[in-house]
Amino acid sequence: MRNKKAILWAIVIIALGLVLWNVFTQPGPADLKGNFKEVAFTRNEQNTGPVIRIYAVTVSDTLWKEMIDYGNFMPYNKYGNTMVYFFLNKKPYPKQLTIGNNNFDSKFNNYCIAVYQKDVMSQVSLKRLPFVKNNSQ
Repeated sequence: MRNKKAILWAIVIIALGLVLWNVFTQPGPADLKGNFKEVAFTRNEQNTGPVIRIYAVTVSDTLWKEMIDYGNFMPYNKYGNTMVYFFLNKKPYPKQLTIGNNNFDSKFNNYCIAVYQKDVMSQVSLKRLPFVKNNSQ
């Protein structure tokens, strides 16, 4: 009986250890290349309908796949909308965002290198150089 108790405790401790290890070793934005830094954030106050989140993030390089991965790490609600605007960290970037058609001052448009969006239907997109005229992406 004593031996069975010891085995049971060993199994419980090993299982708990595996769960904790799994929780604390999950990848996150800090694990991505590109030195991502969130510099501005806004969210609508709507708690009964779609939640809209908008982020401005600086990066050290145009790592498109890493930008998609970063956007995928951002919080998202079903039927909500998450947008992440990316700017090079050595160029000007907005420090304040707003909800609406224009999420930041238009003087920063030329410095925006990409915008990630996860829309109300969970469709993900990354548009490179979103404010460049005749952009085919």
